[in-house]
Amino acid sequence: MPDPRPNHMTIPGESNVSLFITFEGPEGAGKSTQIRLLSAALQQMGISVVITREPGGTEIGNTIRSLLLDSKYSEMSPRAETLLFNAARAQVVDEVIRPALEAGHLVLCDRFADSTLAYQGYGYGQDLAMLRVIGDYATTGLQPDLTIYLDIDVRVGLGRKRGGSAEEWNRMEEKTLVYHQEVRQGYLALAAEEPQRWLVIDASLPLEVVHQAIRARVLVVLHRHSIIGNRLSTSR
Repeated sequence: MPDPRPNHMTIPGESNVSLFITFEGPEGAGKSTQIRLLSAALQQMGISVVITREPGGTEIGNTIRSLLLDSKYSEMSPRAETLLFNAARAQVVDEVIRPALEAGHLVLCDRFADSTLAYQGYGYGQDLAMLRVIGDYATTGLQPDLTIYLDIDVRVGLGRKRGGSAEEWNRMEEKTLVYHQEVRQGYLALAAEEPQRWLVIDASLPLEVVHQAIRARVLVVLHRHSIIGNRLSTSR
């Protein structure tokens, strides 16, 4: 069944900020909530924001998403899964993310290419070098300016998802606990490789504590790019 949520959302603002920020994390880490909180904070600063997600963000991407997450396709092979994720990724990059960045929007994306390295790479044990080649082709080399990783024990995260609506539980979440633990360790390994790009946050902390940590790092990135200067540091 197609996902009824909008493909992507544009929140207009007074300032044009061409930055690409992605959110990653195990299942149940709270990415959607933190994206909403950060978007609201950026909107208060007058920054134009585009919110999108993977897989999805476009009509084509949402159709692929329905295949990827449907529990009845349990026989899907890791290679087929990898290629489908990257097909959806290519479409959202071409249709949403690059046009938004070129128009001067700050883009917040729920998952991006790092998720394939974590889930289809570390999770399945597939070759990371090959996955990076495929990912580079799908994204045309696009890299996030900042990746926010919400870290949580996989048992806790999956417990959160089980406590939600039945529609939220999907094929990826049905995989074994060992698989999800490998994914988490993969994320931590990726973050350790590029500490300048990644922000790792304990997602078991209170929501507002997590949000303030994210907000502080985003301000640093904005200042580093000399985008809006001291006005942001005084916006509370």
